Amino acid sequence: MQKEGIAVTDISLVSTSDAPGHALPAPLLEVDRVSLEYRTPERVVRATHQVSFDLYPAERYVLLGPSGCGKSTLLKSVAGFLPPVEGEIRLDGRVVRQPGPDRIVVFQEFDQLPPWKTVRQNVMFPLLASGRLGRREAGERALHYLEKVGLAAFAEAYPHQLSGGMKQRVAIARALAMQPRILLMDEPFAALDALTRRKMQEELLALWDEVGFTLLFVTHSIEEALVVGSRIALLSPHPGRVHAEINSHEFGLHSTGNHRFQATAQRIHRLLFAEPGQAGAQALQERAA
Repeated sequence: MQKEGIAVTDISLVSTSDAPGHALPAPLLEVDRVSLEYRTPERVVRATHQVSFDLYPAERYVLLGPSGCGKSTLLKSVAGFLPPVEGEIRLDGRVVRQPGPDRIVVFQEFDQLPPWKTVRQNVMFPLLASGRLGRREAGERALHYLEKVGLAAFAEAYPHQLSGGMKQRVAIARALAMQPRILLMDEPFAALDALTRRKMQEELLALWDEVGFTLLFVTHSIEEALVVGSRIALLSPHPGRVHAEINSHEFGLHSTGNHRFQATAQRIHRLLFAEPGQAGAQALQERAA
């Protein structure tokens, strides 16, 4: 599938839904020519310009770009915190106008967890606050997802007793316990050391294999995008535009040292920093090569 202004490169061509005999499913999320702005004391800043992409159920879609390209701003708009000045964001065909429990965000900061609540209470909190479950059912679901992220033994611990990686696992368990339509992750591992970051990527993929949630993931790391994503949107420097869309489902943590992975990472780097209007031509040249 190709949207206006997006080159789909032949790094790992499109998804199994494009194979003969497979009908393309309806997208879960549609970002349709979305432009976003925010105001500073001096001026109005355009963060993204006419960004378009579709996200399908159980897909891992990554927004990749340099700092300042608007990828985190775009995630906040999908979450319902920032309305577009142009275009629409649609979830299940309905325009997104406000936050909702069908879209849960995991941020990179470690202070997402109220420090006066235990780990189990932190996971239970949104379930109780939203009225979705009673206390007993919320406690059972919290423990279920803590088991999935390997933290059941720390259910009665407090956030200050946890490492950074453990806090992020709690945040992921809390988000998944709400069973959202889409899990939104804004550079969730950026503040971790390299070894912990790799371990968290591994655990996220294992959790996705088990649960099959739909993921919209923001990063500025090319390697992380290739490891985590099944498709990647490459956003240009400020204001963010979609330079190209890449299929990366063949890669994983096992691929990082091989030649094809490294060559793909180099191609992505070239596409990210191509001049406006040149990314599509570069993609077509590389596809023909």
